[in-house]
Amino acid sequence: MINVTPRETRVALVENGMLQEVHVERASRRGYVGNIYKGKVSRVMPGMQAAFVEIGLDRAAFLHASDIVRPHATVTGENGDGAAAPSPPIGELVRDGQDIVVQVVKDPIGTKGARLTTHLSIPSRYLVLLPYSKVLGVSVRIEDETERQRLKDMLALLTTGIEPPSTPPSATQPAVPPAPRLGYIVRTNAEGQSREALAEDIDYLGKLWTNIQEQMARARVGERIYEDLSLPLRALRDLMRPSIEKVRIDSRETLERAQRFVSQFMPELAERVEHYPGERPIFDLYGVEDEIQNALKKDVPLKSGGYLIVDQTEAMTTIDVNTGGFLGTRNLEETVFRTNLEAAQAAARQLRLRNLGGIIIIDFIDMTDEEHQRQVLRQLQKSMARDHAKATVYDMSPLGLVEMTRKRTTESLERQLCEPCPACGGRGSVKTAETITYEIFREITRAVRQFEAQQLLVLAAPKVVNRILEEESVAVAELEEFIGKTIRFQPEEHYSQEQYDVVLL
Repeated sequence: MINVTPRETRVALVENGMLQEVHVERASRRGYVGNIYKGKVSRVMPGMQAAFVEIGLDRAAFLHASDIVRPHATVTGENGDGAAAPSPPIGELVRDGQDIVVQVVKDPIGTKGARLTTHLSIPSRYLVLLPYSKVLGVSVRIEDETERQRLKDMLALLTTGIEPPSTPPSATQPAVPPAPRLGYIVRTNAEGQSREALAEDIDYLGKLWTNIQEQMARARVGERIYEDLSLPLRALRDLMRPSIEKVRIDSRETLERAQRFVSQFMPELAERVEHYPGERPIFDLYGVEDEIQNALKKDVPLKSGGYLIVDQTEAMTTIDVNTGGFLGTRNLEETVFRTNLEAAQAAARQLRLRNLGGIIIIDFIDMTDEEHQRQVLRQLQKSMARDHAKATVYDMSPLGLVEMTRKRTTESLERQLCEPCPACGGRGSVKTAETITYEIFREITRAVRQFEAQQLLVLAAPKVVNRILEEESVAVAELEEFIGKTIRFQPEEHYSQEQYDVVLL
């Protein structure tokens, strides 16, 4: 479902009536991933094997030595083909003030600038063009070996014009086709596609690359050379598969653009794109709005009565599994096992829905049966298989923890839609009224020792003032006697609980 308003576009992927993915793009803050820029190296840092590059964004972007194209170095493809040579010192690759063409591979996240690469990659419906590589690869998500070989042979024929040999070449008479001029990776969407479909993509990418090269020659520093598709078209390109039953769009203008795009690149699916004319908002139709609100909460209830606690921090994301009100029917081990199985499915969905990435730790409830541990791990891996983001799941530790990583190129849903609480500064808690009371008493003592005053006025939140006047009235009297001055307290409705001022009169 694609919901379009003048300042914001949202895409929701619903499977079996349940929301699985949400993508948000705002006019004021479009993502940069996939964009190609003409940049300038602003600072080379040998100690980090990296450089900062100015590309016209608020913060300088980060370019690591391993992400810089080197002559005669092998580029590793999406399917793992090739082995990258060790990176030489960054000072041999770039210098201060050098102009350089780069592509954004990760948006600015938190306080970190964008991550860059000079290994350009340009996606189409079924292929990814790697203009500085000779690699012909196939996505690892296509697991059938026969289909992988069919696609690779087809790609080799289309790019070199030479039919790959049906049998391995002999030592005396090698039959190695010439290396392709450009590199390509076959995307997961290409599984089962015809030669004509791949040929159309190669032709499209070739024309696009020619245009990008022309833009490179005349672009100025900080200028965008190439921009990825808008969110609606990007979603169609990346998510539209034969298994998608319908695409519903609530904007006629966006619908027309989407229909033109689908007719050109995936005509067999054109009938599935339709307009949603209903008066009820499209995201209310399947409860998407409610699910988005729930995805911003820390707790995730499970059907059994258990629940998850999802904590996103700067270093990692942790998911804690609890049985809650689930009492089970047999014994403790069976109760724990059933809860963990359900939690594995729910955790995989939450990672995808919330777009959580980096290091992830899932704290399952301790299980003594090793077979139960293996089944829970398999359930987690199976549930992660539908996720488009690359994820690696490691074995369960003796403490019942599962470590995993999930690739993320954009901010999580929470950080896209929320900001740190101004009252607690993002800590998730505030000091108690009692703590603030004693801070105020210490500040009064400190102030009268430094400055002359007849009396003092304390401005604080109503809850703090009420506590001082009701529960600490004896302490206030003792403090007045100790400092020899009168203290007056005034509640301020707009003050947060931690905010106060001590004024000398």
